[in-house]
Amino acid sequence: MKRAMAAALAALALMAPLAGAAHPEQGAIEKIVRDYLLKNPEVIEEAIGVLRAKRQEAERKRAAAAIARNSEALRAHPLSPVSGNADGDVTVVEFFDYQCGYCKRALPAMTALLEEDPNVRVVWKEFPILGPVSEFAARAAMAADRQGRYYPFHLALMKEPELTERKVLEIAGETGIDLERLRRGMEDPAIRAYLDETRALAQEIGISGTPAFVVGGTLVPGVVDAARMKELVAAARGSANGNGGTAQ
Repeated sequence: MKRAMAAALAALALMAPLAGAAHPEQGAIEKIVRDYLLKNPEVIEEAIGVLRAKRQEAERKRAAAAIARNSEALRAHPLSPVSGNADGDVTVVEFFDYQCGYCKRALPAMTALLEEDPNVRVVWKEFPILGPVSEFAARAAMAADRQGRYYPFHLALMKEPELTERKVLEIAGETGIDLERLRRGMEDPAIRAYLDETRALAQEIGISGTPAFVVGGTLVPGVVDAARMKELVAAARGSANGNGGTAQ
């Protein structure tokens, strides 16, 4: 019956361009198709699943190609803050927003990774998409990087449940950051341009929300726990070793 169904669908597809003409056979084939689908509705679910899988695979390949094209911007931009081993064999890039609750939930995975894996390199991509306070916090963090205080400031901002511009500056002071230098740095056009570049980069790769991670050459959207992050890093490391290089 499935073969007959496939033949009927093929015939229906071939006759579709002639739908404007009178074809008695088409009506009969349409009835066969309709009756079959009514009796076997799981076929529709199966077809939808196959289509979804094909689309996901196509999107994965598109993202991988975009990551490869933009490798330098992702991993080696001179303004991108970096933590961990500068010469690490695996690079993890995180796109995040300081007001993103899901990003805060992903923080333990990132801190654990940096504490437990001496060969990992983390690139922080400020991606403020949740309003003016997010933009303010991102510029403050970028300016803090110039004082060598990025990571402690980043952690403190991530742990704050509700940010305001005043709170951002308060946290900066508590983290040992020179506030006058910070304010001047925040107004640097280079920082604003960098954030615009990061938004464009995210769009090209296919990132529309936060958090999103690029581990090796793989895009991983959404929250990742510590165990899953270890798996991703191990896979990237294994792939790089198999190719005789590093997962950069």
